[in-house]
Amino acid sequence: MKRIFLFVLTNLAVIVVLSATLRILGVDRIITAQGMDVQKLLVFSVVVGFTGAIISLLISKPMAKWSTGAQVIDPNNPRGGREAWLVDTVYQLADRAGIGHPEVAIYEGPPNAFATGAFKNDALVAVSTGLLDSMTEEEVAAVLGHEVAHIANGDMVTLTLIQGVVNTFVVFLARIVGYFIDRTIFKNERGVGAGYYVTVIVCEIAFGILASIIVAWFSRQREYRADAGAAQLMGSREPMMRALARLGGLEPGDLPKNFEASGIAGKGGVAALFASHPPIQNRIAALQRMRVA
Repeated sequence: MKRIFLFVLTNLAVIVVLSATLRILGVDRIITAQGMDVQKLLVFSVVVGFTGAIISLLISKPMAKWSTGAQVIDPNNPRGGREAWLVDTVYQLADRAGIGHPEVAIYEGPPNAFATGAFKNDALVAVSTGLLDSMTEEEVAAVLGHEVAHIANGDMVTLTLIQGVVNTFVVFLARIVGYFIDRTIFKNERGVGAGYYVTVIVCEIAFGILASIIVAWFSRQREYRADAGAAQLMGSREPMMRALARLGGLEPGDLPKNFEASGIAGKGGVAALFASHPPIQNRIAALQRMRVA
């Protein structure tokens, strides 16, 4: 529950901070000064909804390196055979996927891996020491294929756009409800009163939780696509199935919540609606049903 709370809190914080900033600048008051102007409110909502999501995407690579302690491998001077193999494998998979060579990094931690970055040709693929130590090279290659597929599919950008859309609806609907409550229940006929601001805060929290469920659903669909992409890049579904089966018997390593949706494994717990990844057995079953060209 703590992880879910932090996930929801992160999304809400972006909306609340930007809303407060624009309120201090007087933008919010302009919208409500002479009554609710829906067109102005919509513009305001789009700015608030997308700004945070886009900023998060643009800084995703440095934030990922900082938050996980990932060390980027110098492709011209790898330290040892394992680093050289990792770089070579990721580069080969990237070539097959038709994208630029991403940065390759290793970080200390339990089994997991992730990909992030705002651009297909300037991304980052990172793998944990725990995953490297617990899997065969073929299984690790399948995991790397999964992460390269995320990049090739443009999943980071897609999820950012989805987050921006749902953020926009959260901001917009919260203020519509706040305005309605202020006018009808609190009978405020001039500007906006405390009823409006309290209602907006409550609605942003409630709608933000619903928005997180929507984004998590889209994230789970991306995982199936990335698994299928890994099977295509590897030329066989078996390595990805074996890697997933091995992950099913391991405790997935924690990732910072901002990057968990880009990882190879996540922990949904009892609150499956908030899970960024489908259950392992469902992912294996989906691979079993697919045909690899």
